[in-house]
Parts: sequence; structure tokens; C-alpha cells
Amino acid sequence: MGSHSVADMIEASSGAHFSGFHLNGIESRKAVFQQPTTSTAEHFYNQPFVIGVAGGSASGKTTVCDMIIQQLHDQRVVVVNQDSFYHNLTEEELSRVHEYNFDHPDSFDTELLLSEMDKLMHGQAVDIPNYDLKTYKNNIFPARRVNPSDVIILEGILVFHDPRVRDLMNMKIFVDTDADVRLARRIRRDTAEKGREIAVVLDQYSKFVKPAFDDFILPTKKYADIIIPRGGDNHVAVDLIVQHIRTKLGQHDLCKIYPNLYVIQTTFQIRGMHTLVRDAQTTKHDFVFYADRLIRLVVEHGLGHLPFTEKQVITPTGSVYTGVDFAKRLCGVSIIRSGESMENALRACCKGIKIGKILIHREGDNGQQLIYEKLPQDIADRHVLVLDPILGTGNSAVQAISLLIKKGVPEANIIFLTLISAPQGVHMVCKSFPRIKIVTSEIENGLNKDFRVIPGMGEFGDRYFGTDDE
Repeated sequence: MGSHSVADMIEASSGAHFSGFHLNGIESRKAVFQQPTTSTAEHFYNQPFVIGVAGGSASGKTTVCDMIIQQLHDQRVVVVNQDSFYHNLTEEELSRVHEYNFDHPDSFDTELLLSEMDKLMHGQAVDIPNYDLKTYKNNIFPARRVNPSDVIILEGILVFHDPRVRDLMNMKIFVDTDADVRLARRIRRDTAEKGREIAVVLDQYSKFVKPAFDDFILPTKKYADIIIPRGGDNHVAVDLIVQHIRTKLGQHDLCKIYPNLYVIQTTFQIRGMHTLVRDAQTTKHDFVFYADRLIRLVVEHGLGHLPFTEKQVITPTGSVYTGVDFAKRLCGVSIIRSGESMENALRACCKGIKIGKILIHREGDNGQQLIYEKLPQDIADRHVLVLDPILGTGNSAVQAISLLIKKGVPEANIIFLTLISAPQGVHMVCKSFPRIKIVTSEIENGLNKDFRVIPGMGEFGDRYFGTDDE
């Protein structure tokens, strides 16, 4: 391939590929999205970013939601209120409605809430009940039509109470406002909007609202990723939340599920190099050249996730520069044979690094049979960078990582470096080892019937080492 065509391809390449940025403390979404991914792209759907907003009555939850919506005006955002899912009161309950506790978890139809959320998160429009707080029924007014959106805000006093509802959320916000402020707001709201007497409001507060807050709402504060003191008055907190949401919306869907998955930020250069290494007509010389460049980028990004310590040095001008010191006691482990293509890049970045090897039988892509391993004796005391350019089913990766853990390597000390990853492999590795990190340059569509990554780049080892049949 001539140099002119290479330059043209790099310059002309384009496409939306996203980076993985993660905020510590944000839990991964679990129950709904941990199903195996199919091998074809058409079965994927855009997974919305779900935000849970909880807090006591009159804490300012609605204000916080409104502020988030205003700042995300260029995104599709919908709000689902837990208040819409109150149970319809029976005639007996209506006859003594003042004795009914609307702040108790049993007052909500959580099964219906879960059903409607599941539809929304799978790209289906839903009709949310419109509960009437005067008749205490949800069939008085027409239901509210809610369409699939990029961001779903689930708001309510007890949205953190049921673990099934919590597991739907990418971010959990607890609005923390002083009890006296909440009481004052509730008095103003109930007397002005509902025409209640102050004595009735205070009686309900002392009998139901405060006990329910202490027993059911406040204990769920421990599940929050972010606690906002002063509610809507805390503009700084809301700005940071919106900034994080915007970052998450620019990620591959799998990055929203797994906080330990990192996709390096793409550029036209990176996209162009991917175009070249995927082209079946690219010569071996060009394949190796551009694969090496991509590998170096992945290795550099992976090293950035190692622990660093602060270090001060004196510059040639006599000034003090405060920087960081590289992590010590590293080790690379390549999964033979394709993983050996990544060793030179790792050696170029880490002078004198030790490199071990693992060979796993892949026939049928079960990846279950360990053939050979040669690892440093002190590997348990090192941070380990596992090298394999293709993450397909994840079976071989799981086998290799399991061996390292058996050798005493802490799971959190393992970083898996790969060029391209199939969703099946990501699911397999991240669910098996939630504390390791995966660094990749692109996420693929899936696997075909022969367990080959698509669109992929073919048999990487054969193309890199020139051992294909042709």
C-alpha cells in the first residue's frame, strides 16, 4: 500500500467513537443489563442513563431534577415520579384516608414501576399513571405518555428502598435538607396548594412523615453516590452532576455498565489506523506498523491507571517541579501467541519490565485448558498488565486472570490491555472480575457463529507474524 493512499485514508476517516471517563463511587448498573450480548449489531439498543433522586418530603428533589433538565436542554430527558405509582385506595382505606401512611414503602406499586422502567430502558414508550392526590386514584386523569430518552430521572422519597429499583440506576443522588427546613416547606405547600389546616399538617408529619423518614428514607442515604446538601440551593453540586452526565452520554454503552472498562479517546488518526489494520488488502508491513502504533497507545493509556506517587525534582533552571513518580514493581503477561505482539510496546514504555507468558488451548474457543505458563516468582507483589490484542468470548482472558489470582495477584492489581473487544468478552471478564481494569481502543459489534470478532481484523497473530496460509 502506497504512502499516498495511507495518508488519504487517515485524513478521510471519520466516525463517532467515545472515550471512557469514570467517576469513583458511581456504581455499575447490574440487574437489567448484565444479559449476554448477541453477535449482531441490530440487537443492541441505546441504553439510557438512569438517575435516581431520593430524599425526604419537601427536601428539594423536584428543584434538583428541574435544574438538571434545564442544563441538559440539548438531550432527551424524562422524569418518572414515584408518586405516580401509588396504589389506588380501597373504599375502606378511603373512609379513613387520614390514617393511611403515604410515606410507607407498601403504599407504592413497585412492580408496576419496575415494569414501566424496563420498557423505557428497552426503547419502548410507556403510559405513566397520573395519580390524583384528591381522589387517591390513578384513573381519573389520562396517563402521561413518556417516550424513550437519553436520560431518565427517577424521583421519589423511596426510590432507593427496593434493591431492584436501585440496580436500574447509573447514578444515585440523595437530596439532604435539614428537617426544620423540610417541615417549613411542607407546611407552606400543604396549606397553600392543598388547603389543609396547619394542625392537620403537623399531625400528619408527626404521625407518618417523620417516622417514615427515620425508618425508611434516611437509611437509604447510604446507597447514594452523591449527597447534595441544601438541595436546589447547591448549584455547584448540580453543575458537577450535569458535567458527569454529559461525559457518560458520550461513552459506549458498555462503559455505562462497567466502571472498570476504559475505551481510549479516539481521533481521526486512531480511526484511520483502525481502518488500515482492518483492511484485508493491507500489506503485512503496513499492518505491523499501524498495529504497533495502536498497541503503544493502549499500553500508554493502561499505564496511566497505575498508582503514582508525588515527586519533586530540581530542573536545570534551579526551579522546583512537582510531578509524579512512576509505579514500581510492574510485570507484563502476554497470552501466547497474539499477546506477544504487544511486548515490544510495553518494554519501550517500561524499561527492564519483567514479562511472563501464558498459553491457553483455544480450540472451540472454550479457553479452558492451560497449556503453559511461565511467570515471575514474585508476581503476587506486582501490578500486572495482561496483553492480548483481541478480546473475543473472554474465555481465554478469564482463564489467564484466574491463574494470576491463583498465583496471589490481587484482582485490583490487574489491567487487561487489548486493541479491540467484543461485548461478549467484556461482559464475561467484567462480571467475573469486577475489580480489574480493561483498556481497549474500540468496542466491536459482536461475534459470528465461529466465535470470530466482527467486524474485527481477522486472525491477528497470523497477520502480525506473517504466518497465514497465503
